[in-house]
Amino acid sequence: MAQPLAERLRPNTLDGFVGQKHIVGEDAILRKMVESGRILSFILWGPPGTGKTTLARIIANKLNRPFYTLNAVSAGVKDVREVIEKAKSAPLFNSGGSPILFIDEIHRFSKSQQDSLLSAVETGTVTLIGATTENPSFEVIRPLLSRCQMYVLKSLEKEDLLALLEHAVATDETLLRRGVVLQETDALLAHSGGDARKLLNVLELVVEGDSTSPVVITNEKVKQRILLNPAAYDKDGEMHYDIISAFIKSIRGSDPDAALYWLARMIEGGEDPAFIARRLVISASEDVGLANPNAMLLANAAFDSVMKLGWPEGRIPLAEATVYLATSPKSNSAYMAINQALELVRETGNRPVPLHLRNAPTELMKDLGYSDGYKYSHDYPGHFVRQQFMPDGLTDTILWKPQENAVEAKMKERMDSCWGEYKNYNKK
Repeated sequence: MAQPLAERLRPNTLDGFVGQKHIVGEDAILRKMVESGRILSFILWGPPGTGKTTLARIIANKLNRPFYTLNAVSAGVKDVREVIEKAKSAPLFNSGGSPILFIDEIHRFSKSQQDSLLSAVETGTVTLIGATTENPSFEVIRPLLSRCQMYVLKSLEKEDLLALLEHAVATDETLLRRGVVLQETDALLAHSGGDARKLLNVLELVVEGDSTSPVVITNEKVKQRILLNPAAYDKDGEMHYDIISAFIKSIRGSDPDAALYWLARMIEGGEDPAFIARRLVISASEDVGLANPNAMLLANAAFDSVMKLGWPEGRIPLAEATVYLATSPKSNSAYMAINQALELVRETGNRPVPLHLRNAPTELMKDLGYSDGYKYSHDYPGHFVRQQFMPDGLTDTILWKPQENAVEAKMKERMDSCWGEYKNYNKK
């Protein structure tokens, strides 16, 4: 089976690498590190098709080190441990050049999977190169982040994409045999979205669908070919994540038409209905949140319905939930609050529970003051009485900040009536 054009053109040196001059150009930090022969573990964060995997392979080749690769979508803790054991016995390890472990989609590793890497990275058993399309600050655990450098890759600029096209038609044997001529490139560039792989895939698609010789690339020819042969929905690959991302962002952006379009793309592509339904439940809690608490109920109902119905009838409750979420008011106050609370816990440690809030099931605990001074809310007017619930030292902390929508306005009004200046929910 012939290799795809993007794979055939994958460079094996930094000089042949297109784009990302800010990290691999002349005198750039990553190039200097590679040329010195000593690299630290790092994570590459950037959109699809910006060269993360290619860069990792070039570095391993340049340093002549063993290269192991895992994909976080399919690998587990066992796979990580097996690779680490192989790395320990790799020939170059004892001579000071630790093997390189490349983990694609590292943000999809669970906490336990990421934990299993820590010791090997810290001791230098492996040099980790991670690749992610998601913000590592949210998706990669802090201990692992602290052991790695971070490099941000950007979508390819127009001049980079044009250089890649020119290189392709001038060097690839298949394209040379077909006599490919780049008469117009705007449609190719527009469809690529700064993604080198997508650019080359579209070029190859147009060339394969053209029986003329030479093959003259025009904007009209590209548009016709894409309409006749829309990119296949790869439910196990990158497009799977691109389309679900577009789907969720359309809901978050309150565009029901776009959300329905991406939903239809997933349905037509044979996506697992449970995957779509789960993401709707996440969106209901993360994006709609307290602005419309009924969104969670409807999303869960859609999940149950689609599990009972399957395809094709399952498309109806999914579409209903999609439109409802997209047209609902939005709030991420609960999402932001729990993230801030988790950060506070990590920063302040395990502060003791105030004595009056502790459970006192034994006489000894009662003698020690457990539950002493606790005020039972239902014994007071309005079922509320002011007292301390936060640990000592954190009593003025505000985590939940209500946002501007009708539901949270009522919640804020109740909190103001209860806590007044003591809690002060007017703080921003």
